[in-house]
Amino acid sequence: MIAYFFYIDGVNTIIHMATVYGDTMGLSKTTLILALFVTQIVAFPFAILFGKLAGRFGSRKMILVGILVYCLVCLLGFFMASESVAMALRIKLYWMLAILVGTSQGGIQAISRSYFGKMVPKENANEFFGFYDIFGKFAAILGPALFGFFAQLTGESRYGVLSVLLLFIVGGAIFAASRKVGTAEG
Repeated sequence: MIAYFFYIDGVNTIIHMATVYGDTMGLSKTTLILALFVTQIVAFPFAILFGKLAGRFGSRKMILVGILVYCLVCLLGFFMASESVAMALRIKLYWMLAILVGTSQGGIQAISRSYFGKMVPKENANEFFGFYDIFGKFAAILGPALFGFFAQLTGESRYGVLSVLLLFIVGGAIFAASRKVGTAEG
C-alpha cells in the first residue's frame, strides 16, 4: 500500500498537471485538449494489452514496467521544456508524451487494483477496497505539492515535473522490495 501511495500519486499528478505544464510551455489550448483526448484513446487498448501481458509475465512485472514508463515521461518532460528546444519540437515531444502516458495510464491503475485484490481476504474485500480508495484519494496530495513547490522554487515548471520522478522512484523501489503476492506471480 505504501508503494502504491507513491507511484499512483505520481500517475495522478502527471494526469492532472499535464495541461498546466503544457500551458507553461506555451502550447495552444487546442493542442492540450487534443493531446488529452489522444491519451484516452491510446489508454483503452493499452489497458487491455497490459492485462494480457500481466497474465503472461505477472502483475508485478507489469506494474514495474508502468512505473518505468512514467519515469521516462518525467525525464522527457523535463528535457523538452529546456529553452534550447524549439517550439515545433516541444509540440512533437508533448504529443509523444501524451501517447506514452496513454500506454501505461489505464494499465498501471487496473493492474494495481487487481494486484491489491489478490492480497486481501475475500470476506473483508469491501473494507479493504474502501481503504484502498481512500488511500488513493490521499495520494493526490503529495505530487501536486512537490510539482508546485519545485516549480515555484526554481521558477521553471520543468523542475516540478522532475520532482514527480521522486514519487515513481520511491514507489517503484518499495514495490520491488516488497514480497510477491500469490503463487501465479513467479
